[in-house]
Amino acid sequence: MIINVNLGLRSYRIIVESGAVATVGAHLRELGVGSRAALVSDAAIGSLYGKTVVRSLEGAGFSVALVEVPEGEAAKTLAVAGQCWNELLALGLDRTSTVLALGGGAVGDVAGFVAATYMRGVNFVQVPTTVLAQVDASIGGKTAIDHPNAKNLIGAFHQPRLVLVDPAVVRSLPEREYRSGVAEIVKHGIVLDADYFAEVERDAAALCARDLPVVERIIGGSCRLKASVVERDERESELRHVLNYGHTIGHALEAATGYARFAHGEAVALGIVAEARLARRLGLASDDTVARQERLLAAVGLPVTAEAIDTDAVVAAIGRDKKARDGRVPFVLAPRIGAFRLVFDVPAADIRAVLAGLAA
Repeated sequence: MIINVNLGLRSYRIIVESGAVATVGAHLRELGVGSRAALVSDAAIGSLYGKTVVRSLEGAGFSVALVEVPEGEAAKTLAVAGQCWNELLALGLDRTSTVLALGGGAVGDVAGFVAATYMRGVNFVQVPTTVLAQVDASIGGKTAIDHPNAKNLIGAFHQPRLVLVDPAVVRSLPEREYRSGVAEIVKHGIVLDADYFAEVERDAAALCARDLPVVERIIGGSCRLKASVVERDERESELRHVLNYGHTIGHALEAATGYARFAHGEAVALGIVAEARLARRLGLASDDTVARQERLLAAVGLPVTAEAIDTDAVVAAIGRDKKARDGRVPFVLAPRIGAFRLVFDVPAADIRAVLAGLAA
């Protein structure tokens, strides 16, 4: 499947194809970029797929070096970005060169941030290896590192030249990480496409079993939906806020627990539950709309309850949300499956009530 992201001079393709990690070199050569490249990855992913990607790049005539970063959110620091800049300089990369991200969302975030800032911007290619990165983080040009007070606070928009999605690689993910990524798939259906949501409902068991044709079709569908939003709102002026469904509370849960208690998708799933209930509490959504979201999250093995949530810490983290406008934090809410509404000035008492409700 080929999905075109139409952004004028910044347009690019998303290629969704089993076995794609072995074709990186040929696809990059088609872009007419310079011959030097840096492959940014962590040790675990590099050991699994690094040699395949390097072999493909070298076979297409590229000079490539592996730049290793820590695993997970530990990669998304200014210190790690500085180390990457130093390595790119040592390798002699210039503005015609390419930085490739091989890994999950954290690798893509820091590699993209490095690509966006090195020499004011060099070519960037995403080769995502997790469900989360394939359907969400790799598409749209949002790059970032974390700040101690908030996730993804320091960053830049820098569109990739290519996103190469290989659904076969997600079959090797640990179960928790795989299911975590499925939260973004559920999110896309809830706020963007009722038919797609129904498709995921129908195929939930096969998706959980990692049936490859189903995985490829579902991942391709999510990529299509994400691309359609990015095309209409590249820089998150308003429409692209829809992609933050479940994230306003989800990111706050992560921040309030030091990014240590929940996997990202688990926090997003809990955020979806809380924000769905918030929509119902505000009179925007029906019981059935809320129930369908919770049933599907549970069906794909994601949490819908959580004990011992520090409500004060979560509310404080919401107040630091980078999407705030003049101190007003927008909430994306779903009045029905396949639709969304942006709501400002949500009463703090209602936020506290739905957070408390996560315990039951």
